[in-house]
Amino acid sequence: MKTRNLVLGMLCATVLAPILIFTSTFKDSYPSSSESGEFLEDLTAFTVGGDARHLNLLPQESSTTLSLKQPILVISDKIAQHSAHSQSQSQGSWEHKSARVLSATTNGLDQSKTDNPIRQVTDLTKTQINKHADQEQIKASDNHISAHHSQILDTKHQQESSQTYGVLEKKEPTKINNEKQTEQTTPPDFRVRQLKDQLIKAKVYLSLPATRNNANFVRELRLRIKEVQRALGDAAKDSDLPRIANDRLKAMEQSLAKGKQIQDDCAAVVKKLRAMLHSTEEQLRVHKKQTLFLTQLTAKTLPKGLHCLPLRLTTEYYTLNSSQRHFPNQEKLEDPRLFHYALFSDNVLAAAVVVNSTVTHAKHPSNHVFHIVTDRLNYAAMRMWFLANPPGRATVQVQNIEEFTWLNSSYSPVLKQLNSQSMIDYYFRAHRTNSDSNLKFRNPKYLSILNHLRFYLPEVFPRLNKVLFLDDDVVVQKDLSGLWSIDLKGKVNGAVETCGETFHRFDRYLNFSNPLISKNFDPRACGWAYGMNIFDLDEWRRQNITDVYHTWQKMNHDRQLWKLGTLPPGLITFWKRTYPLDRFWHVLGLGYNPSVNQRDIERAAVIHYNGNMKPWLEINIPKYRNYWTKHVDYDQLYLRECNINP
Repeated sequence: MKTRNLVLGMLCATVLAPILIFTSTFKDSYPSSSESGEFLEDLTAFTVGGDARHLNLLPQESSTTLSLKQPILVISDKIAQHSAHSQSQSQGSWEHKSARVLSATTNGLDQSKTDNPIRQVTDLTKTQINKHADQEQIKASDNHISAHHSQILDTKHQQESSQTYGVLEKKEPTKINNEKQTEQTTPPDFRVRQLKDQLIKAKVYLSLPATRNNANFVRELRLRIKEVQRALGDAAKDSDLPRIANDRLKAMEQSLAKGKQIQDDCAAVVKKLRAMLHSTEEQLRVHKKQTLFLTQLTAKTLPKGLHCLPLRLTTEYYTLNSSQRHFPNQEKLEDPRLFHYALFSDNVLAAAVVVNSTVTHAKHPSNHVFHIVTDRLNYAAMRMWFLANPPGRATVQVQNIEEFTWLNSSYSPVLKQLNSQSMIDYYFRAHRTNSDSNLKFRNPKYLSILNHLRFYLPEVFPRLNKVLFLDDDVVVQKDLSGLWSIDLKGKVNGAVETCGETFHRFDRYLNFSNPLISKNFDPRACGWAYGMNIFDLDEWRRQNITDVYHTWQKMNHDRQLWKLGTLPPGLITFWKRTYPLDRFWHVLGLGYNPSVNQRDIERAAVIHYNGNMKPWLEINIPKYRNYWTKHVDYDQLYLRECNINP
């Protein structure tokens, strides 16, 4: 009995002693690894029967092995510190720490392979106590890890979604850009062209024998043609088409597909298309000829308002007494120190725009003198206009060409030619089977000596040394006084060259099949523009330019060297005597070319409406007309009386 009690007491002491020790250790929360190691070493060094044995009931822990509680706390601390990191870093850190926990536990389980009952009992007791004591912390840590793990996963999903959305965003603009490029490359009249092509195909099928024998198809196709024609109407672009046009397009496609099945003979289709092409080309040629004739006819005619204006002004002029018919500042007319302009015109309103636009942009208007020469019919009207509408401080002179007694047929070959019967027949005979095919050479303006007066500038202005020649279809946009300071380097004519296009070369104006032309001139030589030219009259007189002009005019009495006009004889007369000016001084084409560069127009000193589409005619190019109309005062009494509106 005593022995049994002794054994039980020893067993109790053996059991209770570790419990008390581990209880005090648990209170310290984190026992040091050195103390834990010493305690384990003492227990494992316990001898039974003189032999040192290791406990083998549970795996042995070495002194360097950490308890499970320590890595868990480390994991939660690390995650708390790095929760704001990127998804890849957070995920990698969590996996790394988890690996450390598993590694520590596994290594601890595999280290000891020896048998020691005391070690087994003490480790078991320790495990049970730590299990109950750390259960709450492990649960809290696990919850913390789970929460952070969920947060990491959420962050990962958000980043993946963000990346995916970013990729989609990148793809979406690409798609949109591709659509925009497709829209830009697609012409605005794409569907209109499709509908017109379908009409042509349908008409071809209707004319083929194989399809004409199918009454149902012919009836259906005619119905489709009417539907497409109604949908097409006068549409010039897709935006003008009605909504039903797309349905009509699809319906016609189906009908044409049936026709393709009925008519499989390609040779017959090609033959019919060729015949239609020839017929269309012939119609186009006829329409072009009619258009040219009507355009030339319109250019020759004078609008009713412009016909009324000189009549109204002439009537008003002859109501003035003689003292009211004089212009001021007449002493400036022959002052060579001033800026003198030569303007030869029978169009009152056009001449007024030239003068007004020049004075508007002049830095010193009082230094500018305008010499206007007109014919007898418009002389009184021209004077009355500038008497009623003086151009500010500038000086104006209006002359009648018939007062130039020196200008007669004995002196001027061109005047003799203009009065010849052959020239009159050329313009006015009823049957013109042998006349020139190009109607522009039969414009009556070529019969006017005003058009040729530009070759007699030294005679018109005998006391001037320089003069700027302006056509009446120009608008001045800059101060032109700088032209008088340009050194022409011994040349007579300062002009802007027009080499940009092939039709502005010499071979487009002169007949190089004639040896007189081919021996003296280069067919590829660059032409230049009339309309704004600075002439050195001193050099003109020194080189006797007027005689050169007369010589060539006499040789062209039968119009074999060039057709009518002033530019061809000008190219010949001033051959190698023309100084090229900068292009910005003079921009041409506003009377025939709707594609003149807008930037060139804005920076030009002078813009020229050369061509048939003059700004005062109804056939003008609308987008260029405002440059001209802004210099016309449509509230002026005479313009309102003649119903001249912008």
